Amino acid sequence: MKKDLYSIIGNKIKQIRRENGWTLYEIASRTGVSKSLLSKIENVRTIPSLPVLFKIIKALEMDVAIFFEGVSDITDITYTHIKAEEYEPMDKEDSEGFSYFSIINESVKNAEVQVAILKLSPGATREKVVTDGFTFLYLIEGNVDYLLEEETVKFKTGDSLFFNGRIPHVPMNLSSEVAVMLIVYLLNT
Repeated sequence: MKKDLYSIIGNKIKQIRRENGWTLYEIASRTGVSKSLLSKIENVRTIPSLPVLFKIIKALEMDVAIFFEGVSDITDITYTHIKAEEYEPMDKEDSEGFSYFSIINESVKNAEVQVAILKLSPGATREKVVTDGFTFLYLIEGNVDYLLEEETVKFKTGDSLFFNGRIPHVPMNLSSEVAVMLIVYLLNT
């Protein structure tokens, strides 16, 4: 499966930063970009502006041309068929019990569409996150409590939710069974 441009960039930033032993805080200090924004870029929860991306590349002590070697955009796609065994594990925020699998990432008229499967282990929790765009969730299997700011939405198999990702949010699996969710992100470009 091909990876989209934004995932490649986010993963490359994270990989270079980690290979050099730099923290998000260190790169944030070098760029003047917040630690939170860097995390969102690395985890493909937002798309950086060109000036911000160049600041990050400079802070990573990389030549821009070298950073972009092998990076290309996906264009002129009429359809994409992805088999279940081709779903790729996604490295998101450091969390116990959260296993994301990327299904598809495409640019669609001023927006980035990301589709993923989240397998949420029993007892899995983490801090709330925000995403620059909208999120659609469909609970394929299990029971999940979804915290949106301070409100808890109780999910059972077959339930769905659409919300503004800028609201701090987090799923929690308080049950004894693995929960499986389909997640569709529509990120602003």
